[in-house]
Amino acid sequence: MPKMKTNRSAAKRFKVTGSGKLVRFKANKRHILTKKSTKRKRNLRQPTVIDVTNEKNMRKAMPYI
Repeated sequence: MPKMKTNRSAAKRFKVTGSGKLVRFKANKRHILTKKSTKRKRNLRQPTVIDVTNEKNMRKAMPYI
């Protein structure tokens, strides 16, 4: 049986916390920032835990991380 491969794009986007949860960065912070409020942009800086519905698929994509 060959080794499973890690999906490299997922490995670059997600990190595992000390408690084992997957963390991602928020979207909508790349361009068209002038119409977004300062508070909204500040909140987009913070990483967030991924949704439970996506966690199973992300763990399959990254079996060794």
